[in-house]
Amino acid sequence: MEGKSARCFLIARMFLRWPSGAKSRPVKVEGKKLKFGLGDWDRKYPLFMHPAIFVGSSVALGELFALQQWTSMRLWSYHLNIFQVMAAWGLQYFLWGLICWLLWRWFGPQIQRANLRIIFLRVLPLSIFLSVFEEMIWVAFFPNLPIGSRHWDYWRRFTFALNGDFFDNLVIFWCAFGLFRGLGYYEQFRQKESIAARLEVQLTNAQMFALRMQLNPHFLFNTMNSISSLMRSNVDAADTMLEQLSSLLRITLERGNSQFVPLRDEMDFIEIYLALQEQRYSDRVDQALNVDASVHDALVPAMILQPIVENAYAHGISKLDRGGILEIRAHRDGKNLRLSVLNNGIGLAPPPLEEESGHGVGLRNIRSRLELHYGANHTFLIHEVDGNRVEVVIEFPLELSPASVGQITRFGA
Repeated sequence: MEGKSARCFLIARMFLRWPSGAKSRPVKVEGKKLKFGLGDWDRKYPLFMHPAIFVGSSVALGELFALQQWTSMRLWSYHLNIFQVMAAWGLQYFLWGLICWLLWRWFGPQIQRANLRIIFLRVLPLSIFLSVFEEMIWVAFFPNLPIGSRHWDYWRRFTFALNGDFFDNLVIFWCAFGLFRGLGYYEQFRQKESIAARLEVQLTNAQMFALRMQLNPHFLFNTMNSISSLMRSNVDAADTMLEQLSSLLRITLERGNSQFVPLRDEMDFIEIYLALQEQRYSDRVDQALNVDASVHDALVPAMILQPIVENAYAHGISKLDRGGILEIRAHRDGKNLRLSVLNNGIGLAPPPLEEESGHGVGLRNIRSRLELHYGANHTFLIHEVDGNRVEVVIEFPLELSPASVGQITRFGA
């Protein structure tokens, strides 16, 4: 029997060696790794999935059925040994409880990933195989059943038992399969709620950080100083800067808790921010925006570019007396959206980006939000193009906004 069980187990593993389908998406939040996606299986399973509780509950259910059968037979004047009836039902449900728990423990992720094709081609044959396999074990333990079959050989008793129990076995298997799928969906729902709550906190922090970056004393002092100077020489330009500063703050506040915005809205925000910086740096910076027309409706995390542009000015362009370059590009790269910010200055030489003026907080915030939104399916890269030019590249899956766009954007194509 041991050799037969081992072979059956190997066959079961062959049935369940399914293609990986959906890949896992690890999500890191505050230093902890959460499980998110069909490819990951949460080992912190519910209490009732503990093997002793799960298998014990299955045996208890079998004993209830045994008591029901024994009572019914007594009413029909059939006298059966209650201990034999309860042993037969108890063993059957013990075997099914053990089989189902092992399936869940070892093949939980595959069960969650299974689509209709896999269910039909793999799970259905597996259910038939296990129904037969369980019956083979059960018959071996009860050579005196059915009653009056003392001279029957094993295969005759097995055929008789299988004819009566095969459908019931299939029902047990598919009920367990449905339970495990339901557990997976419920766990995903709970995890998504948890992730959504953390994303809201991250977004709020990003918005507040953007406000701090725009309203920190140094930025406000320079902006208001520029406005004050223009008031004596160019009132119209000073008025324009005040309007731009007001628009920048209004957009930041009106976005509220939106986690994603269309790229066109993000670029509108960046255009206003660049206009303010252009007034501050006069003719020292050559700004260029190049956005492919096919990605105007792409959804991007809100305020994903502003900290990078702020960093470019703070750590690169501000070090130059003239000849500053800032290029922002957005285009489709296969199934991904690729955003890049290129600037010149002093390269990546010390002081490090993350240690001066608190600007590294913005970059860490971007990394954290990208991991929350896209898991490992994203790129965030900072590198030197040459000795004095630095490029920041962000790449993540392209997803278009369902809302139609009836306006022409002002930035380049």
